Amino acid sequence: MSEGKATPTMGAQDSPEAIYDARKLGKPKMAVFGLQHMFAMFGATILVPTLTGLSVSATLLFAGVGTLLFHFISKGKVPAFLGSSFAFIAGYAAIAPNGEADLLPYACLGVACAGLLYLVLSALFKVFGPTRVMRFFPPVVTGPIVISIGLILASSAITNASTNWPIALVAIAIIVIANIWGKGMIKIIPILLGVVGSYVVASAAGVVDFTGVAEAAWIGMPFTWNDTVFSIFGAQFDAGLAITAIITIMPLAFATMIEHIGDVSAISSTCNRNYIAEPGLHRTLLGDGLATILASLFGAPANTTYGENTGVLALTKVFDPRVIRLAALFAIAFSFCPKFAAVIAAMPACVIGGVSLVLYGMISAVGIRNLVENHVDFMKSRNVLITALILVLSLGIAYSTAGAIVVPVGEITISLSGLAVGSIVGIVLNMILPGHEDVAGASDAEDEEMDGPLPLEGNLEELSTQNG
Repeated sequence: MSEGKATPTMGAQDSPEAIYDARKLGKPKMAVFGLQHMFAMFGATILVPTLTGLSVSATLLFAGVGTLLFHFISKGKVPAFLGSSFAFIAGYAAIAPNGEADLLPYACLGVACAGLLYLVLSALFKVFGPTRVMRFFPPVVTGPIVISIGLILASSAITNASTNWPIALVAIAIIVIANIWGKGMIKIIPILLGVVGSYVVASAAGVVDFTGVAEAAWIGMPFTWNDTVFSIFGAQFDAGLAITAIITIMPLAFATMIEHIGDVSAISSTCNRNYIAEPGLHRTLLGDGLATILASLFGAPANTTYGENTGVLALTKVFDPRVIRLAALFAIAFSFCPKFAAVIAAMPACVIGGVSLVLYGMISAVGIRNLVENHVDFMKSRNVLITALILVLSLGIAYSTAGAIVVPVGEITISLSGLAVGSIVGIVLNMILPGHEDVAGASDAEDEEMDGPLPLEGNLEELSTQNG
């Protein structure tokens, strides 16, 4: 896993505060940074198995393993952590509505097949080249998508924080004070301090129930054979249920793949590196897809690049992928300790909510920065319309009563999330509204010249400048 330097995005200069090689800070500090990233993803990651009935320990294990696999596939260059995807919760509920242990492996089979679609899209990026594909995703499209990601997540942060606002405010206050007025190490571990500090306050206030911690064992296996997809292939195999699970869950991948592109754009903008060009979306999609397939086969939720950790990157400016890999190793180690999983599971929702309020806000702020730094011209009606519809559809549908657009196709019902609908509409409008030819009007001859690897210097800068 080489650590080659990726090309800066949009020709911007590196921030003097940014740290791309954390080794110079020493191993103890790197370990603390890794713990901070692990705690940042914990709340949302363990929420998915809690809601679906999947194993929390298996979730931790394959979040760590999936992250390491992703880093291997993406040449160790992208500082992304892969945690549990919320997009497939509806799929699990459709197959195992009450978290039935005998039905969950069938749902996991459907998710594993959905992961195969990532491999297909990855191959398209590889064959046609990212230049052609990324014409569909200029900053006027990706910026509002990234803004929407943070704002959609914000509702869960508010819900969690509202369970005990005083403690949630303690978490927020610690993060703000540490990040603004902290010195040295304190300044760059605000999230970890916020989690630990507010957890201690919650414990002192009697808000935490440690019953599960006392009952949990110190060492245990993260999953059992019956949790895996392999367990269903026997005498009791239900082919009809397997096909239903595959048909029901696979379409969800179209939404998560679009979200993946938005997440990688957000990480690129945060780190001032063009990860879309190098190591390339074909590698990040392949890594995400393989991680999802592996996790699902062993009874863990689908993986996805985590916005919480992007928020940590933006706040701390420690962009070294090695720190993320340390977080993955910590997650793997702790997955074999049921008592630790119980400690995390006992963390009050208000603590998670307070920390998440800051992290989700940071994600939206990155989207705004993406628009500003690329000089997207909002005097142009096309840019205003594209941005407006992405935001309104993404947020409006997400917060509607249904929470999704339901499209019946024969006997199959496909649910499109607000983010998926907003992204699709934004992409289509960008292609058909006048002015698009400035971005994607290259001739066939130029297309042929652009086959293969995307040039590393100034490519997205040129596209965004033309669009803006």
